Parts: sequence; structure tokens; C-alpha cells
Amino acid sequence: MLKAGIVGLPNVGKSTLFNAITKAEALAANYPFATIDPNVGIVYVQDPRLDVLEKIYKPKKVVPTAYEFIDIAGLVRGASKGEGLGNQFLSHIREVDAICQVVRCFEDNNIIHVEGSIDPLRDIETIKIELNLADLESIDKRIGRLEKKAKAKVKDAMEEYEVLVKIKEVLDAYGSPRTIPFTEEELKLIKNFNLLSMKPMIFIANVSESDLHHPQDNKHYQRLLELAQKEGTEVVLISAQVEMEIASLEPEEQLNFLEAYGLKKSGLNEVIEKSYRLLGLKTYFTAGEPEVRAWTFKKGMKAPQCAGIIHTDFERGFIKAETLSYDDLIKYGSPQAAKEAGRVRLEGKEYVVQDGDIMLFRFNV
Repeated sequence: MLKAGIVGLPNVGKSTLFNAITKAEALAANYPFATIDPNVGIVYVQDPRLDVLEKIYKPKKVVPTAYEFIDIAGLVRGASKGEGLGNQFLSHIREVDAICQVVRCFEDNNIIHVEGSIDPLRDIETIKIELNLADLESIDKRIGRLEKKAKAKVKDAMEEYEVLVKIKEVLDAYGSPRTIPFTEEELKLIKNFNLLSMKPMIFIANVSESDLHHPQDNKHYQRLLELAQKEGTEVVLISAQVEMEIASLEPEEQLNFLEAYGLKKSGLNEVIEKSYRLLGLKTYFTAGEPEVRAWTFKKGMKAPQCAGIIHTDFERGFIKAETLSYDDLIKYGSPQAAKEAGRVRLEGKEYVVQDGDIMLFRFNV
């Protein structure tokens, strides 16, 4: 299951957002370190195609794909050196696929800011520095261990040493290793480090309820947008308090509520959609009378790998994948009609799975 870590300085709205995501009651208190252990919540990804498949296949149950959100306690300046609750948080972030950084863009004298004022660019810089420093610490340790072997021209050690030095130079200059054009081999060498500074990131701009109508009037949000455009980072505009209200409503009431704010979808759904895009994720389906189910896969994966997401035996004994595209199913109205029109295909091991494919795997172990 995919994991996204929700990070930010204390009192920016992380736990409020987390409560909305999971409808859980994570502790949202008005002081730093209200969240000590990472709260984990599962959110089901809304996909309107599942509703259509349910009507066509009439299954006993429908299983959407899920996303795990981890609410990681507020980072503060010096976390990498143990300030606040320090490295305890950073170790939790290492396990996630993407980082969702909540940035406070609202003024409220009743909610203290750990730095004493509202400044989203300073907050982002603080977190960037802490993540970079934590990576530098682990890279320096590894370089120290590799140095002798690298000097002795041991091939594996030399290759790893060189790529780590390349990253260290960028981190020392307060840069982002995401800008380094790594080769595939280099990426394999550093994969196990789970570098925080390499994690894909989304900024979540938390504004007041009134600013949802006129975000262009919020100077903090506008400054954040300018920075994000320079860095090529996605921004999602939300009001965590409004998201809490939306989460407490029934689905039909949610639509009316969103319309009242002039929104097409909740900020949470946008976070999920942008996370999927950021990570290059797609969805395929398995469908039949017992169950209609959505499965998440990475763009470019072939049929056997996608079969392996269901069970390793499916990949090991893969023979063929009976495949029907969602669009063809809609066009012809039923699986049988699509089959009669020759739109159900038997795909082999080299088939690159497409978003919306409805698949039945044939395997033998």
C-alpha cells in the first residue's frame, strides 16, 4: 500500500487535516508536539469508474484502492540534531513514498506559530534544511565506511562512494538532490538510503475558510505559489477546518457543501490525485460477480508485474492476461458485447498495462 507522510511545523493544521482524511480523532492540540507517535490512517481513493463497474458486473462487494497517510509530528528547527522530538520523526518519514508538506497560510492570533510569525517560505526552508541535514548525517557515516575501499579501487565501493559524494556536495550547498541527473545505476545504488531530500513532495497550502473564495487576496498563498512554480512543485489549496466539516457529511451533502464554496472536489481528493500523478501511479481493475476491485500500479509496469500485485504466484506462473479497456466496456455496454466485438484481448508478458484496463490473469504454478 502506498504511503504519504504529512509533515510541517507545529500548529500549521497537520492533525486537523489528518482527522479529515481518516475521520479519525488524532490529537489536534494548540501546542508543539501534540502528535508524538505517528498516527496512521487509511483513506480509500475515490474513483467514479468503480460505481460504473458495480452497475455492470453487480458484484457482491466493491474494493477501492487505498492510500496510507501518516501524520508525522511537527518538525522544528534543529530536529535533525534532536531538537523537539528530533530524529524520531525523521525515521518515520523515511518509510513514505511521498511527502505532503502542510504550509500555514492563515493568520490567527489564537493559534501560536512556533517561529512567532506567519511566513510560508521560511517554514518550507526550515523543513528542507532539517531533511537535508538528516540525509547528510547518514551519507557522511556511509562515506566514512567506504573511503578505504574506494581508495583501494574496489569497484562497488568506488561507484557508491562517487554517487554519495555527488549528493553530499549538493546538500552542503543547501541544494536539492532531486535536481541531480542520476543514471539508473546510481539510483539503484542509493535506493536503500531512502533519502528524505529525494522524496517527491507536494505543498498543501492551509488557508482560512474565507480565503477559499478569494485565494488571490492571500499574500502568503501567492508567495508560496511563486516558490512552487520555480521549484516545479504541485500546490493544493485547502482549508483544513473546512475539510473537517466535509468529512463529517454524507456523500450527497458533501457535493452541496462543495458547490457552496465553488469547489468541484474536496482538497483531500486533490491531494490524493496529485500524489498519484507525482508518483506516476495508475489503476487497473479486476471485475466479476464476487468482487470488483481497483489495484494501483506504477506507469510502465508489464502484465506479470501487475499480476504480482495481487499475489506473487500470479507473477511467477503468469501465462496470459485477458484484457478489456474501461473505455471499450463503456462503449459496448457489457463484457459480453465487448467480447463479441473483438475488444477483449489476450496479452502476454511484454504487455504494458494501461490505466483503466480490466484484467483477468491466467497463471499456472
